[in-house]
Amino acid sequence: MKRLFVLGYMAAAVLCLGSSQQSDSAGNLSATDVFALSTLREAEIVKTLTKYTPLVETYLQLLEPDKELGAVPYSDKYFLGKLDLKKGINDKSLLPEPGFPSRAKDWLTRFFSVQYVRTGFAQMIFVDDKRFDRGNYDFAYVRREFLGEVRCFVFDVKAKPKLARGFIGRIWVEDQNYNIVRFNGTYTPPSGSDVFFHFDSWRENMGPGLWLPAYVYVEESDYRYFLGNRKLRFKGQTRIWGYDIGHSAPQEGLTSLSVDSDRVRDDADVTENTAAVQNLRAWERLAEDNVLNRLQNAGLLAPEGPANKVLETVLSNIEITNNLDIQPSVRARVLLTTPIESFCIGHTVVLSRGLIDVLPDEASLATVLAHELAHISLGHQIDSKYAFNDRMLFADEETFTNFGLKRDEKEEAAADKKAAEFLQNSPYKDKLGNAGLFLRALNKRSAALPNLLEPHLGNAIARNKKVQRMPDLLKIAPELEIGNVGQIAALPLGSRLKIDPWNDTIELLQAKPVSLLSAQEKMPFEVAPVFLHLTRQKAAVAAQSVQ
Repeated sequence: MKRLFVLGYMAAAVLCLGSSQQSDSAGNLSATDVFALSTLREAEIVKTLTKYTPLVETYLQLLEPDKELGAVPYSDKYFLGKLDLKKGINDKSLLPEPGFPSRAKDWLTRFFSVQYVRTGFAQMIFVDDKRFDRGNYDFAYVRREFLGEVRCFVFDVKAKPKLARGFIGRIWVEDQNYNIVRFNGTYTPPSGSDVFFHFDSWRENMGPGLWLPAYVYVEESDYRYFLGNRKLRFKGQTRIWGYDIGHSAPQEGLTSLSVDSDRVRDDADVTENTAAVQNLRAWERLAEDNVLNRLQNAGLLAPEGPANKVLETVLSNIEITNNLDIQPSVRARVLLTTPIESFCIGHTVVLSRGLIDVLPDEASLATVLAHELAHISLGHQIDSKYAFNDRMLFADEETFTNFGLKRDEKEEAAADKKAAEFLQNSPYKDKLGNAGLFLRALNKRSAALPNLLEPHLGNAIARNKKVQRMPDLLKIAPELEIGNVGQIAALPLGSRLKIDPWNDTIELLQAKPVSLLSAQEKMPFEVAPVFLHLTRQKAAVAAQSVQ
């Protein structure tokens, strides 16, 4: 009964909202009313999130001063897991557990360095998951402001001194259902050895009235620790996606059965007269599809969409100019994680979101794709054991340990050689210096960014100041000119693709080119802040899936 009253109050508030006056009120609602409604909605969102187990990925870059660039990464950290909020903030890691030497080293350094707790970054999706209300927080209305297409009320809030831990900062409340869609600040006060960092947390609309966490940017530029004798500087991003995993599986097979006539024939590729080689191809394609479907069901692989077609167009350019006729046809997909990698699953080329983000041009993209196409043309197939469906029956957290997709050194070397031949016959042959420049930049940063370059499923492109993939391109690459704003060897992370956190679809960003003012704005392979263009969903797809 109480819940119905709250929702009714919100509906009445929406009807009153019509005034455009720039004051501390919204129509007939005061600033106090709007803030009170936002705390009620926040409590509902905290409860709603217990229904989901999205993926949560955190990538951090530790920085050191640089005379020319201001600050550059010298090390990085990476976490990936499934978020479970049923009993507090927990996540189940998808990454293999480190061996004993690594655990021992971590234990020895624990008392002398900052330890990054992955659940601490997941906590940043909440303002306060337990006590966010007027009794525990002071607030002050600031102004109205648009975030993209969504008009918001802006408040400064501060936890009252009686709270052992609380939020201090600014919140943005959308003006229809009074959901908090952004908050920027930190938690306070520090307690014992626990410290809190500054963050900017964003939510996206995933159905009528449903705003769920999507992105958190975290940064510290001069945090002092170890009795004030050390200074910590870092920046990082936490991404959340895969909310709809397991919520909207098709049910037609259970509710709408049809019986075919004996005259109806299966249109599969296998018939009574199929040659042995076609049977082999069908079996390998089955293994390929099983792996792709399992990765997608785990929320790690984006569904097919327009972004795949862009990759497939470049692949087609290489195939046509090299007179290749590969059957079954070559496909392309996108792995949704940040670490830079590419690999092929049968006749499907897979590039990670992080790799696509940082590639500066089409020639560099073509070079990566040519290497994987070479594997396919050389017959480097997927292990056909994956055609047995029982091998797909494992927990999502075990995905990376259940698929062996790495190539041995001989296969990698053969693919490099064949890819070089493909590129010389392709439309990209006169721009391969750009691809070499990308590899040179990657090589320069490889020692500082081991986690960014550590693949989940494929082979490393570069590692510890050594290019592993097509190193001969370094010979034709121009020298890196760090101070030259006109030379773009690699882009920052987040430059190319945007993920829909609800259904994992991806879209290519259509950002206009920006003239750089200094070398500090080049940020190759680096984390950058984000400002989401918020919009409201019109379809009720997400709301229906939750019911």
